[in-house]
Amino acid sequence: MPASAVVAADGDAGSQQQVLQQTDDGLQFDDADEIHIDADIYENGSATFTVDYRFPINTENESVEEWELLQDDIESNPEEYIEREAEGWNEVAADGENATDREMEISNFTVTTDESTAPRDLAHVKYEFEWSSFAHVELNRIEAGDALSGFTLVDDTTLQLFWPDTYSAYEIDPDSDDRGDGSVFWDGGDTEFADDQPRVVLIEDTESTGEPTEAEEGLAMPWLMVFGALGALALAGVAGWWFRYGQGSDSESVDPVEQSEPAAASQPAGPPAELLSNEERVLQLVEDRGGRIKQQEVVAELDWTEAKTSQVVGGLREDDEIEVFRIGRENVLALPDEDIDEE
Repeated sequence: MPASAVVAADGDAGSQQQVLQQTDDGLQFDDADEIHIDADIYENGSATFTVDYRFPINTENESVEEWELLQDDIESNPEEYIEREAEGWNEVAADGENATDREMEISNFTVTTDESTAPRDLAHVKYEFEWSSFAHVELNRIEAGDALSGFTLVDDTTLQLFWPDTYSAYEIDPDSDDRGDGSVFWDGGDTEFADDQPRVVLIEDTESTGEPTEAEEGLAMPWLMVFGALGALALAGVAGWWFRYGQGSDSESVDPVEQSEPAAASQPAGPPAELLSNEERVLQLVEDRGGRIKQQEVVAELDWTEAKTSQVVGGLREDDEIEVFRIGRENVLALPDEDIDEE
C-alpha cells in the first residue's frame, strides 16, 4: 500500500491499498518489506518528504526478475505512479490543513528506483515531494508534527524527522530512544500516536560564529560615535582642570568644596528576585534596561537556558506584555509602548 495509507485514518487504508496493485507478474507495493518515511524540515516550515519502499530480492518469495518487471513499469509510466501516490498524500495534507488552520500544498512529486546490497539485497522505489507549511514557525521556534496528528503508523513502517543544524530539540512527544544528532525516529511496531502526536518543538541556537550582518554593523556604528564623543569630552575636562588648578601657584588657595547635601533617598529596590515569577523577572529586566534588551542578555543575566528563556518570552508575547523583533540574528525584547525600528 502507499505510505500515505499507513499514516492515514484507518477507514482510508483499505481503498488506498487497492489502488496500487500495479503489475500482474511483478512485485506489488504490498510486497514491500519496509516503508521508510523521512521528512527534512526547513527553517521556513516547509519539508521535503522521501518515502522509500524497500523490497527484498534474491529470496525464495521475490526474485530479481519480478523486481525488474515493476522497475520497468515505473520507468515507463512514472506519471501514473506519481498520481496515485500523490492522491493519498494530498488527502493527508488536507486533513493537516483542517487540524492546523495552515494552508498547505504538496508539490514537486518525483519517483525513482534503485538497488542496494548492504546489509542485504534490497530494491527501492522512492517518492519525493515538497510539503509547504508542514511545520509552524514563530521567530526562533519551530513546531512540527501537528500536520500528522492522529494518524496511524503501522508495523514495518518508520517515520524520521530531521531539522536544521542550527536548531535543537526542546520537546519530543512521544519520546523515542532512537534519537540522532538533529533527528528523531519512530518505528510503527513500537509506536502508537495519540491525537496530538507526533509533536516536536525546536529552538534555534542563538550562538553564531558567522560574520556580523549589515543590520548588526549598522547598530554598532552609532555606539562607536557615542563612545568617541564621550572620550573627547573627558579629555577636554582633564585639560581644563590642569590649566586651572594644576599650575602649582601659591598665590591662590583653593577652598575645599563644600560637601553636597545627601542625595535624595533612592527609590525602594522592589521585592527580592526569588519572590517574582519568571515573567515578572523578565519584565523587570527589560524595564531596567530602558524598555528593550537582547534576548541573549536575558539568558546571561538570569542564568537560564535558551529554551527556558524562549518559552517565558513566548508566553509574554502571547499575552501582549512584550514585543519581539529581530536585528540581524538577534532577538530583541521591547515593552509594548516602545517605538520599534527594525532594520
